[in-house]
Amino acid sequence: MKTIIVPTDFSPTATNAMHYAIQMAKQIKANLLLVHVYQVPVSYTDAPIVLVSVDELRKAAEARMQTLKEEVEHLVHKEQKVYTETILGNVVDELENVCKKIKPFAVVMGTKGATGLERVLFGSNTLMAIRHLNWPVICVPPGKKYGAGIKKIGFACDYEKVVASTPTPFIKDLVKTFGAELHVLNINQDGKERSEEIPEQSILLQTLLGDLKPEFHFIQHKDIEDGINDFAIRNELDLVITIPKKHSLVERIFRETSSKQLIYHGNVPIACVHE
Repeated sequence: MKTIIVPTDFSPTATNAMHYAIQMAKQIKANLLLVHVYQVPVSYTDAPIVLVSVDELRKAAEARMQTLKEEVEHLVHKEQKVYTETILGNVVDELENVCKKIKPFAVVMGTKGATGLERVLFGSNTLMAIRHLNWPVICVPPGKKYGAGIKKIGFACDYEKVVASTPTPFIKDLVKTFGAELHVLNINQDGKERSEEIPEQSILLQTLLGDLKPEFHFIQHKDIEDGINDFAIRNELDLVITIPKKHSLVERIFRETSSKQLIYHGNVPIACVHE
C-alpha cells in the first residue's frame, strides 16, 4: 500500500492538513504515518539554559501522538494502518530520514498556522521541506477541506527542457491514482514573447504525458502566481503541481508581499515535486 506522511506540530493548520490527508488516504487506500519532530526549548541569557528535560519532552510528545493516533484510527478504514514517529531533532532533516525509509506517495503539510508564531515556524518548515525533500510535498491551505476528492489536476509548466525537468512518473502516478483530468498550463507574462522552443517542447511534453490525455492551456497574465491561482479557481482545479526549479517559483509563492500567494492565501493545494 502507498503511505502518506503527515508532519504535525498539533497546530490548527497541521490538524487541518492531517484531516485532508486522512480523506486522501481513504480514497486511495493508503496508510498514514504521523510524524512529530520536537526540539528542546532553550533560554538564552548569559548562558544557554534548557527549560525542560529531554525525557519530559519525549514523554509529553509521545502521549499526544498516541492520543492523535487513536483519533485517526477511528476515521480510516480497518485495512488502513496508522503509524506514528516522535523524534527529537530538526524538522526537515528528520523528515528526510523518514522519507528515505518509507518512500512515501507524498508528504502532506499545512502552510501556516493561525498565530504569528505558527506562520513563522510551520510556514518556514513547509518551505524548507519543499526545498530539500526529494519526495512530493502537498501543501494544504488553511481551512481547505478534501471535499469530493481530487478530480482535476493542474501542472504549471514553463516548457524549458521538459524531458529532463518534468517529473513524469509522479504526474502519471498521481493522475491515474485519482482518475483525474490533467490540465497543463503555461503562464506568459504580458509583454514577453514566447520562446521559440515552446512548440518543440510542447510536442515533447505531449509525448511524455500523452496517455493521460491532458488539456493544454496558454495563458496571458502579468503575474505568474496570480495567473496560476486565477486559472485554478476558474477551472475548479483540486490540486496544482509545480516544479520548484532553483526554488524561484517557491520563493515567490511564499513571498509575503504577493497579493495572491498560491500557498499562503490561495485555496488550492499545491504539490511541489523536483525535476
